[in-house]
Amino acid sequence: MAKAKLTFMGGIHPYDGKAMSREKPVKTVLPKGDLVYPLSQHIGAPAKPVVQKGDRVLTGQKIAEADGYLSVPIFSSVSGTVKAVEPRRVVTGDNVMSIVVENDGQYEETMYPKAKPLEALTREEILACVKEGGVAGMGGAGFPTHVKLAPKEPEKIEYVIANCAECEPYLTSDYRRMIEEPDSLIDGLKVILSLFPNARGVLAVEDNKPEAIRLLKEKTAGEARISVAKLPTKYPQGSERQLIYAVTGRAINSSQLPADAGCIVDNVDTIVAVNRAVRERKPLITRIVTVTGDAVAEPQNFQVRIGTNYHELIEEAGGFVTEPARIISGGPMMGFGIFDLDVPTTRTASALLCLSKDEVGTPSACINCGRCVEACPSRLVPTLLERYAVHYDTEMFLKRDGMECCECGCCSYVCPAKRQLTQAIKSMRRMILADRKKTKGGGKG
Repeated sequence: MAKAKLTFMGGIHPYDGKAMSREKPVKTVLPKGDLVYPLSQHIGAPAKPVVQKGDRVLTGQKIAEADGYLSVPIFSSVSGTVKAVEPRRVVTGDNVMSIVVENDGQYEETMYPKAKPLEALTREEILACVKEGGVAGMGGAGFPTHVKLAPKEPEKIEYVIANCAECEPYLTSDYRRMIEEPDSLIDGLKVILSLFPNARGVLAVEDNKPEAIRLLKEKTAGEARISVAKLPTKYPQGSERQLIYAVTGRAINSSQLPADAGCIVDNVDTIVAVNRAVRERKPLITRIVTVTGDAVAEPQNFQVRIGTNYHELIEEAGGFVTEPARIISGGPMMGFGIFDLDVPTTRTASALLCLSKDEVGTPSACINCGRCVEACPSRLVPTLLERYAVHYDTEMFLKRDGMECCECGCCSYVCPAKRQLTQAIKSMRRMILADRKKTKGGGKG
C-alpha cells in the first residue's frame, strides 16, 4: 500500500495575504435588499422553480426542486415575496434564470422535518437528507454532494479526506470555520464516515494553521477512525489530486475519480453543511465568504445568506479605501475577475478579493527557462501546451496530456515572460470537453 507523502512534486509558495482576515471572528450579516437565487449553482441540471411571482416564502423553504439525479434543490434564505423568476447576471457574467425574493426583514422560518439520530438512519436516508438539504460542493466546483457520497463500490472507500488545506492565497473562511466550529466539522466527518464502514477520516491541514491543527487534534484525541494530517504549506496543496497524493500516496489522473483511489474528498464548509442537513434537517442557506484585499477598508469573513448582493458585503467591510484595479471572485490563483458587483452570492462564493494594483503584466516571448515545468504539480510542460492551445492543435495538446492540467495557475505565476499559460490551456480544455459532450464520445476528461 502506498504511504502518505504529506506533499507533492512541483507547486509554489505565493504571498498568502491571509493575515488581513485570519484573526477576525466571523461576522453575521443580514441582507438589506432583494435576494437572487440562480437556478444553476451546481454542476448538473439546473433546479426547477416550485414558486411563482407573488408567492410568499419563508426562510428555509424550498423554492426550486432538483431536476434529476445530478441536481439539488434551492431554498430561500429569507422570508418575503417572490418578486420575479427571470434571468439575472451572475459572477461569471452570464445571465442565468433566477428566483428573486423581496426580503421582508422578518426572517420567519419554515418548519423543518424532525431529525433522527444518526445511528437510526439508513445509508439511503442519509444520502436523501444530503440531497434534500441542497448540499453541493462549496469549494468551487459545486458538484452535488449526494452523488459524490454514493460511489458504485462504497466498501472500497478507505479514506474520507476533509480538505482543510485552504491553500488559495487570501482566503480564510475555512480557517475561521475550523477555529469557531470544530465540532460541526468533526460531526460532519462522522456522518460521512457512517456511509463507509471501511474508511478512516483524515483532517488534512496545512502547517501554516497551527492553532487549527492543535484544536482539531485535541477534539479528535479519542476518535479511533479520525486523524489530523499536518501538511507542508505549498500551493496547490488543496487541489483534489495533489491532496489525495499527499495524504495517501495514491495518484489519479483526470479520467479518474477520487473513489477510484479509494477516497472521498470534501471541503470544510461542505462537510459542515452535510452535518446540518443530516443531524438537524436544515438546508443550505448560508455560507462564509472572505471579503479581503488591500482595497477593502476592513477585510474579514462574513456569515452570508445565499443570494445576498456583493455590494452589500463591500459595504459591511467598510467600503473601498481606494478604487480597486481588479476584483476577483475567489482567490488570486483560481478565481476569476469580475466587472460588476451587482451579482448575488451563491453556494460556491468563497471570497471576494479586491486589489489596488493589477499585477498582470504584458506578455512577452517565452525565454525557455523551464520554471513552468518545475512548478507544475501535474508534471506537464505548460509552455508547449500553451503553444498547442493557441494554434488549436488538439492532437498534440492531447498527446502531451493537456487534459491532466488542474488549472491551478502555478505556471502563469512563475512565468517571467508573464505569459497567460493557464488561461490558454484552460480555454483549450473547455473546448475539448465541449466537443466531447456534443459527440458523447469522451469521459470526464
